[in-house]
Amino acid sequence: MLRQEKLIFSTAVQLCISLTLLLNFVVSSEIRLGSKISVEDNNFWVSSNGDFAIGFFSYFNLYKVGIHFNSSSIPIDKQTVVWVAGADLKVGNKSYFQLDESGELFLFDSDTGITAWTSKTSNASVVSALLRDDGNFVLLNKQKSTVWQSFDNPSDTLLPGQNFSASHVLRPPSNSPVSSYYSLYMGDSGQLQLRWETSIIYWTSGNPSQSAHRAILSADGTLQLIDQTSKSIWSIFGDDHNDSNVHFRFLRLDADGNLRLYSWQNASSSWRSVWQAVNNQCDVFATCGVHGICVFNESGLPVCKCPYMPAGEFNSKCLASSDENCDSGSSLILYEHTFLYGIYPPNDTIVHTNLQECKTLCEKDPRCTAVTFINNGTPQCRIKNTRYMSGKSDPSLGSISLIKTCSDPVAVLPQSPESKLIQKSSRKICIPCLIGVAAGTFGIILVIQLCAGFYFLRRRKYIRKKTDFSNVDPNTGGCIMLSYAEITELTENFKHKIGPKVFKGVLPDKRPVAIKDLATSIEERKFRSAVSKIGSIFHKNLLKLDGYCCDSSNRLLVYEFAKNGSLGDCLEDPKMCKRLTWRRRISICLAVARAIYYLHTGCRVYVSHGNLKCENVLLDDNFEVKVSEFGLQTFLSEESDTEQTAEADVRDFGKMLLKIMSGSQNADDACEWAYEKWLADQSYEIVDSRLEGSVSSDELQRALRIAFWCLQADARMRPSMGEVVKVLEGTLSVDIPPPLFSHCHSRTSSEEKLESNAESG
Repeated sequence: MLRQEKLIFSTAVQLCISLTLLLNFVVSSEIRLGSKISVEDNNFWVSSNGDFAIGFFSYFNLYKVGIHFNSSSIPIDKQTVVWVAGADLKVGNKSYFQLDESGELFLFDSDTGITAWTSKTSNASVVSALLRDDGNFVLLNKQKSTVWQSFDNPSDTLLPGQNFSASHVLRPPSNSPVSSYYSLYMGDSGQLQLRWETSIIYWTSGNPSQSAHRAILSADGTLQLIDQTSKSIWSIFGDDHNDSNVHFRFLRLDADGNLRLYSWQNASSSWRSVWQAVNNQCDVFATCGVHGICVFNESGLPVCKCPYMPAGEFNSKCLASSDENCDSGSSLILYEHTFLYGIYPPNDTIVHTNLQECKTLCEKDPRCTAVTFINNGTPQCRIKNTRYMSGKSDPSLGSISLIKTCSDPVAVLPQSPESKLIQKSSRKICIPCLIGVAAGTFGIILVIQLCAGFYFLRRRKYIRKKTDFSNVDPNTGGCIMLSYAEITELTENFKHKIGPKVFKGVLPDKRPVAIKDLATSIEERKFRSAVSKIGSIFHKNLLKLDGYCCDSSNRLLVYEFAKNGSLGDCLEDPKMCKRLTWRRRISICLAVARAIYYLHTGCRVYVSHGNLKCENVLLDDNFEVKVSEFGLQTFLSEESDTEQTAEADVRDFGKMLLKIMSGSQNADDACEWAYEKWLADQSYEIVDSRLEGSVSSDELQRALRIAFWCLQADARMRPSMGEVVKVLEGTLSVDIPPPLFSHCHSRTSSEEKLESNAESG
């Protein structure tokens, strides 16, 4: 009887312990309001099955917060991250991630002292959060309905069960300027598309005749396109499809631009790629970026090589060596089995002709840097006008490429007969001559020693100075953090003024920079936060922020230097204006449109320009566009209406487009005048009279029509910048703008407010 009572008591105790553990398990799974995880505490929230966890992880001396695999069957160093709050957002070592009492999830950055990311759910009646067993992090209301979820905000990865639709985009982390251009979209036709920038599509899924509603990755390793009726209309399978031994999978857009499906292999204790969208990595557009062309080594792995770099020359960028001003003339070097394409800009001029004529076209065109000839039934001559090229080389390719290079100058001139007579000399010894030679030698040695001492002294000062200027703030996208004294030294006490409140400076590595004095007081935390976000934005047509000064009340920005100055100055200068040919002006308009489109849709957060005009469009030594003055007002303002600021940018682009076409200095007056000329079928009278050479009628009509659409007084009728880009590229037709076109002085109240804010800032 006593033994039976002990057994009952023991069973009761075990039951209580089990219930207590179960209760604690449920409580730990549900994340209540006020819950917080931090870098210092090194704590995390875990899904109920333990397969996923959300917490901070180290990233080059900084930290990110995100969801990663947490299963005990996966070693810690292989617990891949599948979602990151704010995607590329990096924070300091005292940061924390909290679900506050208002139901808003936010990430506090200790380095800037501000909220770096938020779920924007303070008014959504959130009562708790939960990391589900499938890796989806959700915020729930009282009815346990999902009001926000990480599955709707993907970064570079899709998990099984996660839907991917037209409103979503995958983009790899911006580890380099090249990787930031890749993205996975669902196109208008319902196909999955891998893109470089906005116009180059290098992989497409599915059948264009069948429009998909969404894509989904199944737990068995199937990637499917689903239509409106939930029917699968396209699918691919991983190598281990339906393998019951595989428990973890994910689909990721990698930094090399390829989309891959990964499975966890218990036997090898590693993640294995079981499918990839582009089988030949060399077929991924710009897979080598500016570092050469893609070839396969003896091991069968793709590598980047630079066949057209001069022997012995080292350069991190593999650029075509063509120069329009070759004093010694130019020649074409032939590379068989090689296909090249321009990446900046990512387009070629295609002419249907034979190889010899293709070669002649490049020889006669001073802008031509290279050509590729292919003949797959229809001969194509692909002409490139850029030094930034990539491509691939393989014995199986039938294409032939020719790179233009400056001819070698004559190294040694032949010796004249007269010079041979000078070789005879007297054999007599001259004592005064010897004394003179000895004294001269002693003097030379003394001068050399003095010069060497002076050089090493200067060198020591340079190294010390370079060390002083190497203070890079890791939280500001790699920007140099400078004191006001250092800024004064760089600019030689602001000696060289190159624009309103803009001065030229030179860094210790001899690199020129442009330094803008904001001449205003901005709160330090706000300023550092804005600089952090601007410094992380990379696009070839956006001016790169190299550094900043936040010393006392001084606020200055250090930008890369654009040799040819602003587009506005070039249009006013008679000499420079002649270099702005019709083709170059169209390219400039398209580049600006792409840059603004990237700000609106390509960044992790929406960025408006707010003050787009010719004076804020700079041109480098190759007349490549560099849009400046972007982002600061967006990140400094407390409130920003995304729709209104986007419409204001579109309107400003329309004004700028007309100014570039017409050369008119007063864009407001040019709007009505240009519209009346266009209505009267006198479009060519709008074109700048200083333009030399032919003007494309089709391009002119497209440019004018889209400009007038951008300038509609009703902001709701203006196109998006994505549509503007497509029209200027010629891939989208544009209708005749409404006849009731209002003049450019019309403004909505919101636009006037935005403009006044931009001017006051």
